[in-house]
Amino acid sequence: MIERPTIRLRRLPTDQLTSAELAAIRRLMDSAFGPEPENSFDDDDWAHALGGLHFVLDVEGRIVSHASVVKRSLHVAGRPLRTGYVEAVATLPALQGRGHGSRVVAAVNEHVAAEYELGALGTGSVGFYERLGWKVWRGPTSVRTDGGDVRTPAEDGGILVLLTPYTPSDLDLHAPISCEWRQGDVW
Repeated sequence: MIERPTIRLRRLPTDQLTSAELAAIRRLMDSAFGPEPENSFDDDDWAHALGGLHFVLDVEGRIVSHASVVKRSLHVAGRPLRTGYVEAVATLPALQGRGHGSRVVAAVNEHVAAEYELGALGTGSVGFYERLGWKVWRGPTSVRTDGGDVRTPAEDGGILVLLTPYTPSDLDLHAPISCEWRQGDVW
C-alpha cells in the first residue's frame, strides 16, 4: 500500500503567521522566482503580499505553496470596485506540476468570490490562471497618482480578473482599468 503524503491547506491573516512561517514563505518566493533581476521577488513584492489573507499549503509539515489576497480598489472606467488582489503565488520548483498551485488558487478563487466585487492579479503565466477561471483584462491599464492616471502599457494583457457574484453585470473587460499607486510594481 502506497502512503499518501499529509497535505494541509491553511488560510491565515498575516498577523497569525509565525516569524518562522513568514521566513519560510519568503524563501519559497525567492526560490520560485529565482535570482534574475527581471523575475526576482524583491522586498516591495514581499510587502505587497502582507496584510491580507494567506493561503498556505503544507506537505508533511513543510510549506510548499502559497498565495495571498490583499484588499485593493481598482477602478474600471472610473468606477471603484472592491478588489481581492492576488499576490505572491508560488510553489517550490521541485514540487511544481503536482497540482499544489492549482489547489491554492482554487481556494483563493473561493475566497475572492465570497468577499469581493472582483479578483485581480498581474502575471506572466496567463494560461495557468485562465484554466482556473481567470480572464485577461483587454482594456488599457493605468495607475492612479496625485497627478492623474498614468498609463502602464507594459501591463496590458498581463492583468487578469476573476468575476464574482458581486461583479457588476455591465463590467466591460475592454474598458480602462486602474490601480492605486504603490511602491515597486504598481500592478
